[in-house]
Amino acid sequence: MLAFCCAGNGVFAAPTAWFVDGYHGGIYGHYPPSFTRFMVDALNAHPDWKLNLEIEPVTWDFVQTNTPEDYAAFLKLAADQSVKGRIEFVNPAYGQSYLWTASGESMIQQFHIGMRKIREHFTNAEFQTYSSEEPCFTSALPGILKSFGFDHAVLKNPNTCWGGYTRAFGGELVNWIGPDGTGIPTVPRYAIESLKPGSTWETMACANAPEYVDAAIQAGIQHPVGMCLQDAGWRFGPWLDYVHGSYEPSISTTWRNYFENIAIKTPGQDWHFNQEDVQVSLVWGSQVLQGIARNVHRAENRIVAAEKLATLASVFGDENWPEAKFENAWESLLLSQHHDCWIVPYNGRRNNTWADKVAAWTSNTVQQSSEIARNAMETLAPPGANDAPYQVRVFNTLAIGRTNAVIVDLPEHWAGNPIIKDQTGKAMASQGIDGNQKLLFSAPVPPLGYEIFVMEPGAKSDAPKPLVSVQTNGCTIIDTDLYRIELDPAHGGVIRSLVTKQLSRREWCQPGGERSLNELRGYFTQAGKFFSSADNPARIEILENGPVRAQVRVTGQIASNPFSQVITVTEGQRRIDCHVRIDWQSNVRVGSDFETKDSFHREHDRKAFYDDRFKLQVLFPVSLKQQKIFKDAPFDVTASKLPDTFFDSWRNIKNNIILNWVDAFDPEEKLGFSLFTDHTTSYAHGPQDPLGLTLLFSGVGLWGRDYHIHGPTDVNYSFMPHAGNWDQAQVEAENGAWNEPLLAQVYHTMNNAKSACLSLLAFDQSGWVVPTMRLEDGKVIVRLFNATERPITQQAVYAGSVAKVEQVQLNGAVIREIPFEKSADGKSHFRISLPGLGVGTLRITR
Repeated sequence: MLAFCCAGNGVFAAPTAWFVDGYHGGIYGHYPPSFTRFMVDALNAHPDWKLNLEIEPVTWDFVQTNTPEDYAAFLKLAADQSVKGRIEFVNPAYGQSYLWTASGESMIQQFHIGMRKIREHFTNAEFQTYSSEEPCFTSALPGILKSFGFDHAVLKNPNTCWGGYTRAFGGELVNWIGPDGTGIPTVPRYAIESLKPGSTWETMACANAPEYVDAAIQAGIQHPVGMCLQDAGWRFGPWLDYVHGSYEPSISTTWRNYFENIAIKTPGQDWHFNQEDVQVSLVWGSQVLQGIARNVHRAENRIVAAEKLATLASVFGDENWPEAKFENAWESLLLSQHHDCWIVPYNGRRNNTWADKVAAWTSNTVQQSSEIARNAMETLAPPGANDAPYQVRVFNTLAIGRTNAVIVDLPEHWAGNPIIKDQTGKAMASQGIDGNQKLLFSAPVPPLGYEIFVMEPGAKSDAPKPLVSVQTNGCTIIDTDLYRIELDPAHGGVIRSLVTKQLSRREWCQPGGERSLNELRGYFTQAGKFFSSADNPARIEILENGPVRAQVRVTGQIASNPFSQVITVTEGQRRIDCHVRIDWQSNVRVGSDFETKDSFHREHDRKAFYDDRFKLQVLFPVSLKQQKIFKDAPFDVTASKLPDTFFDSWRNIKNNIILNWVDAFDPEEKLGFSLFTDHTTSYAHGPQDPLGLTLLFSGVGLWGRDYHIHGPTDVNYSFMPHAGNWDQAQVEAENGAWNEPLLAQVYHTMNNAKSACLSLLAFDQSGWVVPTMRLEDGKVIVRLFNATERPITQQAVYAGSVAKVEQVQLNGAVIREIPFEKSADGKSHFRISLPGLGVGTLRITR
């Protein structure tokens, strides 16, 4: 389409530009009760105007109940879901999550539950294009979107870049390729689409400025398109009519119409999109965001473990599937992942801020999940006669067999020294903890199943060989089958020696290094200097001393603030677990000191909260000469290309996000060091800077808000030296073992108790993860993730009843029916393949 313009005595044809307009928000963010009527009236007043909607799906429940006439009128306008329709649903995610802050399974449920909710109101709703007003993008999206039936995606968020933006790349269309090799035609943030001068929240595409369209045309983009998803509640109508000065002619379009009728048919190039192409930043280290992230992480782990346990109870125990409870638990979890929770946590009324909502939502998810898990375990461990022996049924919700420590509560009135035996009568190593009210023992358990152990009183055993000792110089030594760890009380209890016994007794600490392993260090603004936990001596207490587990507590001070670090090392466990607590004596400022509340201006490019160099970190300087960084993301692992993680301005944002773990690997020595976290936050690393985990920022954050200290810092983290790269070392499996620990049920049993050992699903090779299992319409749904970079074909063994096995898309469409064979023991055997970092779904009809 061309328009004709005059210049002097000449007339020339001006190329047409397109613009994507619409609304973003919902009842949890911003959606006034009268806004549906406004959209209806504005659409009628502007017949050429198109709406692209990113509205929280549950909003339509509110609209239907509170403004039924407006609801009915809007339903009529949205009824045409063809390419010629005026309304397109571009992001059906239930909670409008950033996606990169949460798990891969959460991402799937955002779409699954959100699409279902929208179709409760708009029965013929089509979901063809994914687009978001904020940087709600993550690298694994292409495969997820295609599996749900999406045909197109958009990587622009020109009007709301406070939290970040994607890297500028390519032209009119690119083929966005995810980690599993799946591609989807995508409108990128063009290579010419620069960040807008004088702003820290817009790109030049936010209003089809003439310079943007001209630059696009000069770059060979035949059909340039801009975008703005206005906040629901804004009453400007067509955005370009309000902002004025936009390029002419600019025509309103839905994204679907743009892809199918306007844009070039074939993407100009492939883009192998890396997670670091999502350039995002929030106020990492702030206590409010730390609390949100920890709560979400905890709830995610609880709900998927509960789903797997409930599946075991349904398959092996004929327990009814608690659909209503799971639906309620998932909906509250998905809302807690809403991007507004993370970027404006203080917004809202007193005691009802976004942070308060997250605490309530995640608490509900944890409560519901815990109740479901408890009921499932009781179903699989039915009580017997009170005079029968005690048994312990230990449950494993991971897809790998493992031997890990498990804790059980000792029965009331227990008398004697408890002894745990396996089914052959072999005694297992165990130790009493919590004043001998609980028993800790090391349990071998099959994948996605359980094992039974017998607990009985025995004679008082000899004192076990201690794992912790104190040297004459005051240093504390932890000595297990895998590690020898030396803690230095003279310098804050830092780890001054870490030796891995099974890796040629290698020393991981840097001799004479400036920084120490497990040291806390940050810049305290009022004092104008860095303080370290190593500045002062510390006290070291022995809390547990084997034979299964050693635990010590380091107590010291950093800048006159008391801290404690509890270090836990378990026999046979590669991961070393830590908990840090800092009891702040006042609202001190920690972080860069160049900016104050008075000097803050939202349009200023440089911000104090960006600069992790000054934040309080726990540091891990290890003796690896070369350190190539790998980090996990939802259904992905990224090889970092960053020279370092540091930046201090909006225009130079780097993806320094740690979702679950980050790994430093030396390709010459073929050794690595993994760092695990219990919450999404930022990590630090550079050629001269050791791997570090952000623990605290206190100061001026987004919009000039005071991100203050309101209580103690309370964080869990772990680390693990290992041989090989992250794949060979099975870092993802170790992360799963931390997130989903073994669970145990103690009970009296009859002699006719169920089988001592059951495994619902097992694979013949390592490397795969089962993020969750659930029942849908009576069928068992198994999610699979190949957590390696290699394509793998697995031989699977399934112990439940089977009538049919299918591999299906996320929208339920059948990819193929999988043949299976039954062995003499009644188990079903079948083969399934996934590409490296690929996601698959099995549907098993019983």
